[in-house]
Amino acid sequence: MITSFTALRQRVLAVLGALSMYRLVLFALIALGVIAVGLSLAGLVGPTAVEILASFVVLAVVISAVDAVAQRVLRKPWRIESSLVTALILLFVLHPSLTAAGLAGNALAGALAALSKYLIAWRGRHILNPAAFGAAVVTVAGLGTFSSWWVGTPAMAVPVALLGLIVLWRTEKVRIVLVFLLIAVGVSVVRQAALAQGAGLPFALSDAVALSLTQTPYLFLGAFMLSEPLTLPPRRWQQFSVASLVGVLAGWPIALGAVVTLGQERALLIGNLLAFAFAVRGSVRLILTRREFVTPTAQKLTFRTKGRLSFVAGQYLELEVPHRNPDARGTRREFSIVSAPADLPQLRIAYKDGDQKHPSSYKRALKAAEPGAVLGVTGTWGDFVLPRGTAPVLMVAAGIGVTPFVSQLRQLQATGQERDIVLVYVASSAEELAFRPELEATGTPTIVFTRDRPADLPAHWTWARGIRLDADGLEQVVPDLAARHAYISGPPRLIADLAPALQKARGLTTDAFAGY
Repeated sequence: MITSFTALRQRVLAVLGALSMYRLVLFALIALGVIAVGLSLAGLVGPTAVEILASFVVLAVVISAVDAVAQRVLRKPWRIESSLVTALILLFVLHPSLTAAGLAGNALAGALAALSKYLIAWRGRHILNPAAFGAAVVTVAGLGTFSSWWVGTPAMAVPVALLGLIVLWRTEKVRIVLVFLLIAVGVSVVRQAALAQGAGLPFALSDAVALSLTQTPYLFLGAFMLSEPLTLPPRRWQQFSVASLVGVLAGWPIALGAVVTLGQERALLIGNLLAFAFAVRGSVRLILTRREFVTPTAQKLTFRTKGRLSFVAGQYLELEVPHRNPDARGTRREFSIVSAPADLPQLRIAYKDGDQKHPSSYKRALKAAEPGAVLGVTGTWGDFVLPRGTAPVLMVAAGIGVTPFVSQLRQLQATGQERDIVLVYVASSAEELAFRPELEATGTPTIVFTRDRPADLPAHWTWARGIRLDADGLEQVVPDLAARHAYISGPPRLIADLAPALQKARGLTTDAFAGY
């Protein structure tokens, strides 16, 4: 059952990978805005269509202008997607209006949200969710508008849930937001029960749950704000902690005086502060020092880090390559780190660079980068790290998916640690076995699945002789499979194909990348 779900999840991720997560969020919010306008015309949401459109225009213009000026001053590329995403989120949080005071308040919230990206930041990373900050300030100070969260209405619940699920599937934050929703709804139900008892009113559990899901902004808050990667800590347990805290505070708002409560956006801001405390980190610059092919279709880029960078072997980074006229995939991409933490300040990544008829704009820009180019890293993330202790491990790498394993094995070698590890390496041909010298030097037993036999195999490497990598074939080459925790890394479609072969393993952890 687990491996079947893993296969389905990876196939969906392969489809969603056609868009960068930032542009996918933008398109989802635009779709939600169009739906909201349609519902307003039918009288199913509070604001009118004209109020929604007017407020969006004001927010989009102000935020885009502030972002453009700030990024010009800081000599950074202007990303229209970031401006529009912030504008759309604020559109659903603030009270849409046609009055001069209301539009001015929305404009001020937008300006504050945009400025917070640059003024409330640590080493280039914003600390607080921009939209939540802008909405909180104007609401608490009473500056012409307030956070009404009109998106939390029954008519919007299903569109928000469906579009939010698409976003969360792409960002792989479904479980994080589910934890938030369970806690927020649970706390909200308890609060409703307490209020009903205090007022001597009847209480129905089913009605309370329905009210919490369809007439609150929890769905939108979780899917489009809490899940923002730039304000989440790097490890999953830390993300669960933040989600739990925000869930409690959102489910039972604390009074901040006679009128204002610790509402949804203020609860998120407190969660942002906890996330910042977990991982005080900032953007890091990488200086490209060398590029070289490690296989006929894969390149390795070697960088020198400029600034403090820390990561755990197996984690990934997000690399920004600004360029003109980016396509739908945007200017940022995730890469597993090839080098070990012990190799710092040298850092290496690798990517597929085969002959493609229509490479993405990002790939063209990355390919054009020359030694000396300075590129930005927004942070390191991921839980694709080796388990603690001495539990036996099986590593399954598909193609360039071997990169996190190279990092892990090199780190073990550098620190003198010994682990019971078997590597199964799948590639289209022997010449596509990347980082073979480094892997051989670690002494890790390796089983190779390729169409042709690799030359000069060391004693601890075995060619599978054309055995098909399915459950039976894997058990033949790894007879103690049931005792091992399996880690599999590669493109989503390949992971989906290989996941059923690992159903007898002690556990399964996957690391997917959608390519570009």
